[in-house]
Amino acid sequence: MIALIDYGAGNLTSVRKALSAVDADVHIPHDPSELEQASAVIVPGVGNFLATSALAADWRESILEVVGRGSPLLGICLGLQWLFEGSTEAPGCQGLSLMSGDCDRLEGGADLKIPHVGWNSLHFPRQSRLFEGIEEGSQVYFTHSYAAPITGDATAITTHGRPFASGVERGQVFGVQFHPEKSGDVGLRVLRNFVNAL
Repeated sequence: MIALIDYGAGNLTSVRKALSAVDADVHIPHDPSELEQASAVIVPGVGNFLATSALAADWRESILEVVGRGSPLLGICLGLQWLFEGSTEAPGCQGLSLMSGDCDRLEGGADLKIPHVGWNSLHFPRQSRLFEGIEEGSQVYFTHSYAAPITGDATAITTHGRPFASGVERGQVFGVQFHPEKSGDVGLRVLRNFVNAL
């Protein structure tokens, strides 16, 4: 059973529907103790990094316990950013620190709008279980203003003004900056690959 975390940072309906399309067994827990039965956790979300502060210490501890026992964790959009130490969008609001570094605002310009909204391509600097079977240059759907740094954990890179990590992976911890639930067949393949990691 995959625990889909609802912390008020987005509509879960489309994520749940996409997971259903790949035959995933999904549950939305109302209490951190329910994560004891979870085989995996997905943390989606949109909006300001400060929204992650709704995941108080008890939720953080329970999610880290899931990771500690080797079960997969997937962060989507804001959920990916939360895997890092923090973000300049909300100084003092701590991330999970499962990935090193802080997220920062994308750079706009005369011909480059922020937020970054729409389809963009994926470049794969290394192999990743999450992107298995997905072609270089595949298009996925983004909507965000802040992005994660490119580190050794980056499994996908996208450029909008500057390159940023659009996919990360360390052990059983995964993250995507784009919305797989809005990215057609490519997005469904990402979710299916995550389910296969269970």
